[in-house]
Amino acid sequence: MKKVIIKCRLNNRDNFEDKLSEIDMDFGAVYWQHDRVYTPRGYQPRSNFPRLVMRTELKAIDEKPEYYLILRRHIEDSGIDIIEKTPVNDYATTVNIILQLGFRQAGEVSRRRQDLIMGEGTIMHLDELDNREEAYAKIETELHDGDSTAEIKNELKKTFETLNETDIVESAYFEL
Repeated sequence: MKKVIIKCRLNNRDNFEDKLSEIDMDFGAVYWQHDRVYTPRGYQPRSNFPRLVMRTELKAIDEKPEYYLILRRHIEDSGIDIIEKTPVNDYATTVNIILQLGFRQAGEVSRRRQDLIMGEGTIMHLDELDNREEAYAKIETELHDGDSTAEIKNELKKTFETLNETDIVESAYFEL
């Protein structure tokens, strides 16, 4: 799936949520995610190399965690992210396969996340990362044939600007 993603470091999480509540937009319940990020040999930030992410997701404490293998590839020239998400039954075996393919673990990210559906194919995530003081908001929108990546990026940035948030972050969480 092709997506355009814009991430912003929030000035003040409470003010941000209040502004959204004023226009009847509220985030869903908090859930927990933990990502282990794997990169191929020769990986460089801002390159077109793929990353593999093993994600553990826990939506409620009385449920079993879900595991996903996520292929992420950011195409720098176009600003498009290609993301494929596959459910995984055996976490350890999948990690062993990743390592045998020559990928190495590059980082880990734990976060508490809330989602806000903004429209068909567009979602805003509100993230609090473990071991970081700041909160982040990230808007992801699916890209369809004929869509202009530049126009969509500008619209997403304008959404943040409307909410008085302008600290756009280009780095992946594991690179912060």
